[in-house]
Amino acid sequence: MQHPRYTPSALLLTALCLLSASANAQNADDPAARFSGTWQAQFQAKTFLTITLQDQAGKLTGSFSHSQIHLDSSGELTAAEATAGEDPITEAQVSGDSARLTTQDASTQDITQYELKLTAANEAELRFVGIPSSMTAPKPWKLARVGTALVSNLAPSSSGAQTSSTTPSAAATPTALQKLTTAAQVFLNGQFGNNATTSSASPKTTTMASDAPANSIVDNASTTGAGPKSLPPLKLSGSPPEAALAKSLESLPRRVNDQFNNLGDMVNFAIVGNKDQVQSALTAAGWQIADTDTRESVLKGILETYQKKDYMSMPMSRLYLFGRVQDFGYEQGEAYAVVASRNHFRIWKAPFTWNGKEVWVGAGTHDIGFEKDQRNGKVTHKIDPAVDGERDHIGQTLQAAEKTQSVTYYLPSDPVKEEHNATGGGYHSDGRILVVILK
Repeated sequence: MQHPRYTPSALLLTALCLLSASANAQNADDPAARFSGTWQAQFQAKTFLTITLQDQAGKLTGSFSHSQIHLDSSGELTAAEATAGEDPITEAQVSGDSARLTTQDASTQDITQYELKLTAANEAELRFVGIPSSMTAPKPWKLARVGTALVSNLAPSSSGAQTSSTTPSAAATPTALQKLTTAAQVFLNGQFGNNATTSSASPKTTTMASDAPANSIVDNASTTGAGPKSLPPLKLSGSPPEAALAKSLESLPRRVNDQFNNLGDMVNFAIVGNKDQVQSALTAAGWQIADTDTRESVLKGILETYQKKDYMSMPMSRLYLFGRVQDFGYEQGEAYAVVASRNHFRIWKAPFTWNGKEVWVGAGTHDIGFEKDQRNGKVTHKIDPAVDGERDHIGQTLQAAEKTQSVTYYLPSDPVKEEHNATGGGYHSDGRILVVILK
């Protein structure tokens, strides 16, 4: 009897699917687990609210981010944007498909209550509870689950029992099973087209002060609270790049190429700073240098797993700019999921300087799964076609680490708008190059 052959990616997918199914079965017995993850609300296609929820032994903890909102007289949003800060969830009660969540502003001590109601596997509605009759209450906001607890079905609640949490705390360290389950969902979402673009700023969540007048801007700017920190929106400098720098950027090749001279990813950002300065800034911003040797990376991954560490430096393929392979590759990702999904970029030292400083140019894309390599039929990474998100994410991480002097865009005379990478995957862009000058 001839046994079927499996590729490494097929084996990975099988294992992750089994683990994910196991975790989803557990969700049916734990009402709080059904709400875990990162939930976001959007206004005009931009996220203005992020809620992080963690299930800790049947109790929900987490945080709401801050935002500014405008309402009309009927409670409809007319404007909304994320702002800095977040508030911890001080109490959570789960009953069936609903969770009653209470937050407290760390600076004003204002308490706000919400009801989060599940409407589908990864969809929910959020409404404010207890808004005084003299105020205009916001109409329910639609939320989508985009974080690490995506589920494949909406398991029925086993009972109407309530659980409560009165002590906000940081999320517990995820177990290997939880990490693998997260990896499975990341893989499946990217693989089958359900991936929410996460490479742009992870916005902060909003809260409304209980005494805010109707139709006013609400801005709770607490900087403390539980849960993971999210990235603030990109803040641009007021002026375009200085003329000499703009001229040098205009001379850049628009795209990188592979070893067969197939044109691929677009050059979509530039960082001004000397080598040590750039590497220090990227490390502070949470980026990790990718391994360069595939065989060594396998051994390193095995060793780090044995040492109970997460292997986060997957190698990148070799691409070329200025006639040479990338000087460095950097990446960010979730444990295990980094195999299939990661924020990453390649960077090259440019053949010119500006104001006595080196200029580094790069191509950033967000891997979200696997697809067929059109060159040879093998398996390769699938990228999020909206590559501007990854470009801006790079700038946001550096800004959040307080490593930038200025951030702006440069639009070349022949911008890349719609193209394919070297393996055949399509992408689109507004054509601008992000220009970051480091402190």
